[in-house]
Amino acid sequence: MLFKLTPTQLCSFLGVRKDYFEIMSLPVESVNLFVPPLEDVCSVIRKGLEQNFKEVDVAVVECPNLTKEPYNLPGAGLSGSTRIADVGGVPYLLPFPDLSKNYTFDELAKAIDLPDCFLMGAGAGPHKVIGTNSELMFNARTGVNAKNDSKICKMSGEDYSLVPLEQNQACCSLMANLFASKGEPGKVLKIRVRQRTGEENFVSCIRKSVAAGFPEKAVGLGGFFRLLSGSVNCHVMPEFSKIALNSDEDVNSWLKFFNMEAPMIFFSVMVSSDPGLDLRVEHSHGYGNANGGHYHYDVTPDVVEYEAYYNLGEILYRVDRPAKSHNVGRN
Repeated sequence: MLFKLTPTQLCSFLGVRKDYFEIMSLPVESVNLFVPPLEDVCSVIRKGLEQNFKEVDVAVVECPNLTKEPYNLPGAGLSGSTRIADVGGVPYLLPFPDLSKNYTFDELAKAIDLPDCFLMGAGAGPHKVIGTNSELMFNARTGVNAKNDSKICKMSGEDYSLVPLEQNQACCSLMANLFASKGEPGKVLKIRVRQRTGEENFVSCIRKSVAAGFPEKAVGLGGFFRLLSGSVNCHVMPEFSKIALNSDEDVNSWLKFFNMEAPMIFFSVMVSSDPGLDLRVEHSHGYGNANGGHYHYDVTPDVVEYEAYYNLGEILYRVDRPAKSHNVGRN
């Protein structure tokens, strides 16, 4: 069951006083990302994808109106003051969860200096609102024209359940990887591939191609991709573990894995290399008509087809960085 929250209840959810947002702010670090010409990014991504997929088309195009079919997103485009944000992190989940780590979308938008923004990405759902741990697909506008089309996917017994969040449920917990912009029209990367021939998943192939093309540079990309045909392997987090999760093996035994069929849309954020901010360098969550979760890889290489739209981030924000870190559970 989902619960509607009043502003006062939302502050209670966060575990803070009623005037919290007037007197407190999250710790934030920021660096400028390297922003090469889109045409150069297009070339290096095409080169990498051609080693991993049989059919590859990468181009710089005008972003389609994303508020229209078949996208139906809350922002028209992926341009205007673009930001990448890494919020919290896996160390707030493992080995045991820090249940005090909760954030509102508006709070995060203000932390990245873009209070009125189109926000997309991947994170953990608001456990106090949902009543359990869950996967969150950020898909929202914040500020004056706020609109929350985000969804969560949670475990219900041995199966998963996809649930939309309402406007007054625009919050998350523990971690998030976000791409934010003013949602304006503009040039973007359009990527379309079919039939995987290599070992890399779609997202990792793009990120590693950019890393190879721009060595020792931190290049951030954010946007979304659609799974047009085939199936992908995704996980859904169950209820928080009552025993310590100290290794990737522990985490994989705890997570629930499923193969999910097209059509699906995934909100995707990546940074080609970590400039020393303890980043999760790639993270993609998505949903279909009744399925959703954290993307790992496709399981139908002969028939898989992806279509993606990405833009470059101009500034990287590291929000509420964990003081103690580790590399467990970052796949």
